[in-house]
Amino acid sequence: MNFLNRIIDHSRATLSIMLLILFAGTMARVSMPVEVNPNVTLPVVLIMVRHDGISPEDGARLLIRPVEKELKTLDGLDEINATAREGAVYILAEFDISEDIATVVAEVREAVDRAKAEFPQETKEPIVNELSPSPEPTVVVTFSGDNISERELYSAAKYFQRQLETLPDVLEAEMSGHRDEVVEAVLDPYRLEQYNISADELLASVRANNLLIPAGEMDAAQGRFGIKIPALIESTDDIRNLPVRFSPDGVITLGDVAEVRRTFKDPLGFSTINGKKTIAIDVRKRLKANSIETVDAVRSTIANAGRQFSQQIKIDYIFDSSEYAQSMVSELQGNILTAMSLVLVLVVATLGVRSGLLVGFGIPFCLLGSMIVINMLGFSFNFMVMFGLLLSLGMLIDGAIVVVEYANTKAAEGLSTRGAYIEAVRRMAVPVIASTGTTLAAFLPLLFWPGVSGEFMSYLPITVFSVLAWSLTYALIFAPTLGIAISRRRGANKQLPESHESEESAKTLFQPLLNFYLKLLTPIIARPAVSSCLAILFLMGIFFSYGKFGAGQAFFADIENRYGIVNVRALGNLSVEERRQITAEVEQKISSVEGIQQLYGFSGNNSLVLERGASRDKISSFLVELYPRAERTRGSLEIFAEIRQRTKDMPGIYVTGKEVEGGPPVGKDIQIQISSTDREAMYQKTAEIRQWIERNVEGLRDIEDTLPLAGIQWEMAVDRSQAAMLGVNVGSIGQMVQMVTNGVMIGEYRPDNADDEVEIRLRYPQQNRQLAALDELRVNTSAGPVPISNFTQRVAKPRVDAIQRFDMVETVFIMANTEDGYLSDNQTRQIAGWLDSENIDDSIKIKFRGANEEQADSAEFLSVAFSLAMSLMLIMLVMQFNSFYQALLILFSVVMSTAGVLLGLMLSQAVFSTILTGVGIVALAGIVVNNNIVLIDTYNYLRRNNSALTAAEAVFKAAKSRFRPVMLTTVTTIVGLLPLANGYSVDIINRSWEAGGMVSSWWQPLASAIVNGLLLATVLTLLLTPAMLLLPEIISKRLGVRVADHQFETEKS
Repeated sequence: MNFLNRIIDHSRATLSIMLLILFAGTMARVSMPVEVNPNVTLPVVLIMVRHDGISPEDGARLLIRPVEKELKTLDGLDEINATAREGAVYILAEFDISEDIATVVAEVREAVDRAKAEFPQETKEPIVNELSPSPEPTVVVTFSGDNISERELYSAAKYFQRQLETLPDVLEAEMSGHRDEVVEAVLDPYRLEQYNISADELLASVRANNLLIPAGEMDAAQGRFGIKIPALIESTDDIRNLPVRFSPDGVITLGDVAEVRRTFKDPLGFSTINGKKTIAIDVRKRLKANSIETVDAVRSTIANAGRQFSQQIKIDYIFDSSEYAQSMVSELQGNILTAMSLVLVLVVATLGVRSGLLVGFGIPFCLLGSMIVINMLGFSFNFMVMFGLLLSLGMLIDGAIVVVEYANTKAAEGLSTRGAYIEAVRRMAVPVIASTGTTLAAFLPLLFWPGVSGEFMSYLPITVFSVLAWSLTYALIFAPTLGIAISRRRGANKQLPESHESEESAKTLFQPLLNFYLKLLTPIIARPAVSSCLAILFLMGIFFSYGKFGAGQAFFADIENRYGIVNVRALGNLSVEERRQITAEVEQKISSVEGIQQLYGFSGNNSLVLERGASRDKISSFLVELYPRAERTRGSLEIFAEIRQRTKDMPGIYVTGKEVEGGPPVGKDIQIQISSTDREAMYQKTAEIRQWIERNVEGLRDIEDTLPLAGIQWEMAVDRSQAAMLGVNVGSIGQMVQMVTNGVMIGEYRPDNADDEVEIRLRYPQQNRQLAALDELRVNTSAGPVPISNFTQRVAKPRVDAIQRFDMVETVFIMANTEDGYLSDNQTRQIAGWLDSENIDDSIKIKFRGANEEQADSAEFLSVAFSLAMSLMLIMLVMQFNSFYQALLILFSVVMSTAGVLLGLMLSQAVFSTILTGVGIVALAGIVVNNNIVLIDTYNYLRRNNSALTAAEAVFKAAKSRFRPVMLTTVTTIVGLLPLANGYSVDIINRSWEAGGMVSSWWQPLASAIVNGLLLATVLTLLLTPAMLLLPEIISKRLGVRVADHQFETEKS
């Protein structure tokens, strides 16, 4: 106690340190970035390799396999997901969450560079970039205007895209709804035949006249001069004047045989905002960037440069995640302050004004102190951190309550203020430290949770650790110092009882409850064996009943969300205009759904989803923004259910809609991976499995697979011998066919008013770009025009639109979501049972992925974590009490709390959330043992220091003396979490409350688990623990076997 005496003697320095901690904590909180979710995303790298005209089969064989082989040599690689499409391949390399994204990207680039040696010639340079796996953008910037030309809109959007991509926190700024610029040379086929000019001549003309020629420098008498030959194409006039053929009679230019114009490419997609055409920029932040800071930088950049363009261009921001983050964080902060106020009022009412304020001051001290630690660790101020603070509210004052309440008791016996607090710290230091240590031991294993779920949940134990560490210092150092310093103002010789009228009156609030408790306790102590057996039977009945009547298990929880994604699917080789019309039909049906604020529809390159759940027949998507929850009468689950209901009868159109995922990202509820080296057998088995699921499994929606779409492609079969006899090669035939399709790219140039190079393409006129024109094409040769039908035949062949490989094996996925009222866990078991009964070829491997995979991994870890936490607590308790029986009795409270959780789930028919409820049970293990520790420590103290007391008397006296602090620590924890546990968000800052909002729906499973478990565990602790403390003496008397009380006998002897 010398250390405490020195601290008290230097109370001014101690109190100054307190003020410094409060100030530093406030500054740390202000400087912390704010986010809704923890910044947890897997390091994912996208590799894109283009090769014009390559088929998916050749792309998988010639491009994907060399890259896969090199990627497999990298450390930390978890998965390779590759997709081969017409003309390009896309490879996603997913790494362990502990890997640094910058290092990963550098290593992948090196691996791809090694693989390039095996690529075919004409393969373009691979593109390797960090990928944001999140399907929703950080913010969408839209550009529109009624009297603005397409070129002006495009120029503005392109300029801002380049500016935004220079921001350090922006990963990508992807444009949608635009058409890239191109210079089209629309050929006159009759003039080509008249002059007998081939495509090769046109290509050679552009290449020979679009060069940067370093002519050098020359020394002359007048000085040193540079020589320049302007040979680069700089305008469309330069293109028109390019010489194609010449003779003594004159020169034939490109303009003589083609109409040259600067225009836009054929559209590849579109974008709309609330049904109106727009050009949009989807901005996505980098992996470790803060969403609020990123959006602020985006808005600032556009505001600073907006004056350079016409004021008639309307620039809007939609799906602004920063506004959403600010509102959600503000709401949860309000919930924390509400809980603080409730706890403070309760503490003051039960301990008295002075003692209540002394204990209550520990709340801001510990919370702000923890902000220092969390900020030093580089964390953002997010949902997980805030709930850790909310969860800690009741626990952080437990130690201070025990110390201050014991000091009041000693003061009432006549000790001075200083003596009372020193005695309280001396007597209660060990149980307070033990209680804090067991709580930390319970949360410790959560730090080692692997994968995305573990990284997501790790913020919770770290926050609890930092809060409880400060609470321990406050209870044992700062609270006694502050209490003594306050009492000195009334004079050094004053006795504490003289100033404790409010404390004494506060005790009367508990007196009726205490009397009722003692009436219940008396018959229990009289018959401890019978009482213990009845309580144990009651607990066993709860476990048995839950196994029979429980509502089941789910990975996470259904979370209210303001944002969602609607995908539109349709079969067929649909043109862009057909896709636009179908999307408009869907938008017309869902735009009038009550609660929808904005609809952002898009189709094209940016709608290509590369994750494993990508459906082949998706033609467009909508990002749906709902009104804030307070401004609508229905939750997001009901709104998206109505969207699906309204669109389910659209012929040939499949619409899926769901909220953006909350919690760890896992994709669709059910994901089945089918892999094989036998492609045809795999496709056939996939179709069989999907058909069985559709016919036999109830409660599924949005069933889809990644089988290639059925379709045909036209193959120009060339008779090479016949073509060679006529002086034609395959390359010439290909160029003529390209002029009917997308055009032959003959070069690029960079005009003064564009930062990017613009392609120059040769094409036939619109009327000559029909399917029938392929049969009528003529190739110009030295002998004149030759119809290609003389040596080619157009043949219809089956089309494979894409090939997917997963971890170097061809793979197909079947995905589905679960209807409300059904559990994916039950449906997965039904499907797995059927698959086990089927005779599936050994070459086909089937695996469940997504939520099912994460749930199994998380459940396995939580069971290990729970066992480890119990083991650590057992060791600590045996060290403190030197008794296995008492240590196991304390840990028995964990069984009581688990029974309370299951009882609450059973009565409310709520689903057991593997993540949230599971973490709640582990957290309870550290909370509920504290009451038992204080109670049993008091019992042992009484037995050691008063040999005249019988065991029953010691138990009764310990239970009576510890009733108030036990009830107070329990009630403060429950009161702080009670609104969220019942689905209410109460914000005292904004003076608002909300039922069923995002904050409450997110945390209700965890909060209700803690409230229900703590409630039952406290009741049984106060009633069952005293009875079970008497069992060793009964066993010793009746059986002659010493169980747990021999330590008292040893000390007495």
